Amino acid sequence: MARKSKSNLSELYLEENKDQIYENALAEIQSFELPLGTTIRSVYDDQPNAHQKFMEKLDACIRNHDREIEKMCNFHHQGFVDAITELLKVRADAEKLKVQVTDTNRRLQDAGKEVIAQTEEIIRCRVQQRNITTVVEKLQLCLPVLEMYSKLKEQMSVKRYYSALKTMEQLENLYLPRVSQYRFCQIMMENLPKLREEIKEISMSDLKDFLESIRKHSDRIGETAMKQAQQQKTFSTALQKQNNINYGRNMHLGRNRILESKNEITLKRTFEDEDEHDEEVLTAQDLVDFSPVYRCLHIYSVLGDGEIFENYYRKQRRKQARLVLQPQSSMHETVEGYRRYFSQIVGFFVVEDHILHVTQGLVTRTYTDELWNMALSKIIAVLRTHSSYCSDPDLVLELKNLIVVFADTLQGYGFPVNRLFDLLFEIRDQYNETLLKKWSGLFRDIFEADNYSPIPVANEEEYRIVISKFPFQDPELDKQSFPKKLPMSQSVPQIYMQVKEFIYASLKFSESLHRSSTEIDDMLRKSTNLLLTRTLSSCLQNLIKKPHIGLTELVQIIINTTHLEQACKYLEDFISNITNISQLTVHTARLYGLSTFKDARHAAEGEIYTKLNQKIDEFIQIADYDWTMSESDGRASGYLMDLINFLRSTFQVFTHLPGKVAQTACMSACQHLSMSLMQMLLDSELKQISMGAIQQFNLDVIQCELFASSEPVPGFQGDTLQLAFIDLRQLLDLFMVWDWSTYLADYGQATSKYLRVNPSTALTLLEK
Repeated sequence: MARKSKSNLSELYLEENKDQIYENALAEIQSFELPLGTTIRSVYDDQPNAHQKFMEKLDACIRNHDREIEKMCNFHHQGFVDAITELLKVRADAEKLKVQVTDTNRRLQDAGKEVIAQTEEIIRCRVQQRNITTVVEKLQLCLPVLEMYSKLKEQMSVKRYYSALKTMEQLENLYLPRVSQYRFCQIMMENLPKLREEIKEISMSDLKDFLESIRKHSDRIGETAMKQAQQQKTFSTALQKQNNINYGRNMHLGRNRILESKNEITLKRTFEDEDEHDEEVLTAQDLVDFSPVYRCLHIYSVLGDGEIFENYYRKQRRKQARLVLQPQSSMHETVEGYRRYFSQIVGFFVVEDHILHVTQGLVTRTYTDELWNMALSKIIAVLRTHSSYCSDPDLVLELKNLIVVFADTLQGYGFPVNRLFDLLFEIRDQYNETLLKKWSGLFRDIFEADNYSPIPVANEEEYRIVISKFPFQDPELDKQSFPKKLPMSQSVPQIYMQVKEFIYASLKFSESLHRSSTEIDDMLRKSTNLLLTRTLSSCLQNLIKKPHIGLTELVQIIINTTHLEQACKYLEDFISNITNISQLTVHTARLYGLSTFKDARHAAEGEIYTKLNQKIDEFIQIADYDWTMSESDGRASGYLMDLINFLRSTFQVFTHLPGKVAQTACMSACQHLSMSLMQMLLDSELKQISMGAIQQFNLDVIQCELFASSEPVPGFQGDTLQLAFIDLRQLLDLFMVWDWSTYLADYGQATSKYLRVNPSTALTLLEK
């Protein structure tokens, strides 16, 4: 029962639930808010009889609504009727109102046409205004881009390429991204790389023009730099001299006033020159426009190709350096060739130094040092080669001065130049050689022009002129009245003056070499020694050997060399005064002039002996003896008397010679005469001699003995000179007296009367 009752309750609950569902569906259908398809489907998706039951519920709902409508209509019917009646009443008024409204509408439409037109115009203007505003806004975005691009074009036209690159960078990074949607921006973006390449090409072209320009202007740049260095050095030197004068450092007391005035004039001129050139001081920047290289460096740096540019620049400059260092083949012929060569090199390195200091990284100190070392080796090799061709000492001196200015100039820019000064010492030796050659010609000209006779002086003025040129002192000669003669010939003061000129010329090369006074003194003494021992000695030796130099000239040469030898000490004093180095210094070299003049004098003495003997031989050759005469003429032969007269006059010239020289010459002449007469008797071609010829020959020998005993040259002791004829005398006495028994008896004894007669000689003459 309980189970059955539960079942009935369930059915009743389901029935009530279904009715509720149908009612909900009807409510949804009436609401017109939800789609009907879902509601109807929910009805039909239920039990099979759901449609019928739903239709029943629907019919019941319709009937309910119909009853409600009927009730409502009945309730409002009277009001409806009243409303209809009222509506009919106002129908006529509505018609009138309609006509009035129609007329009002017509008039309103007519009046509103103009308003509509104005409104449309306002709308159109407002659209235009909106468009203009939009355009302005867009143009405000585009205008900076266009202005920057226009600025870029203007910079390109005026060749401000570095600024143009900066402008491009701003365009790319800042301006173009804002308006990248426009086509003209795309065109600009496409053109920018082309413009960069164009800038690179133009800047590289400008760099090439710059490199060509500095190659052409290197000599002018170098010339200006060298001129400025030389002016600075001249100014410093003059200032130092002036300071030395002010502090009393000049040790040449006798020349103080002259030196002071000269130095004041020099300093004044130097200051004036400095004032004149102050406004004309030019630098590398004044002579060459460096902007292309700066511009190109900045451009390539901005483009990220700085290393490529540096390598290209250095490569091109190395090529130019090789061209600059290549000299002209005729450079050694003129000083201008050397000056142009040095100017180009200085100009090259001045430019490099300028680039080094005004740029960062383009040129480094290591690079310039490497380039300078390469150039220095080439310069030294070139100067060694070309200077060896120079035979003019003036040109070598000019070359030295140019090298000094060249070295000082580059040293001022920080380049090491010690090797150049070492080279100058090599060139100094060559300079001395050219000086020696030049002075050799001067000495030869002096010797050729000399008359080899004592210098006549007619008055005190002429005497002072001579002694002003040559340090001659002779108290005995000073006591003599004018006119008088100095013992030396005209060549002596000239030679002395030329030696001093040589020292001055040698000193010129030693100046500005940055050497101490001791080193300069040593160089002067060495070069002077070379002049005396080589050049002057060689000229004297050649002069002595010349065939036209006679005995009188040889005697004068001996006198000249004696005075030149005595003047050597004055030359040493002269060098010491120039260098301010005392001769007492341990390392001071001595002049070798004493040995030079002694050797020349000995050579002249030997030549005197030789020429005397040659002259004697000439007289002997003209002897014409009649070897078969029965008796002598009773007087000496004419040739012999002429020979004796010649010897006597010659030995009179020897009075100014040192006594030993004259005595040696006299003894040598007598011995040679004796030997020549002996050889005449013993001549193998002479087959027979008569006693008359022996007697005639004896007369000639007697004249020789008389000449020897007359002491033609003072200073011989006793009969020393007569001993030269002792062999002839004993031989002739043996034949004249015919004292053979005594000869044979005393032969070999020290007390023999015929001790000097050789048996073979006596036998040969006896056979004849």
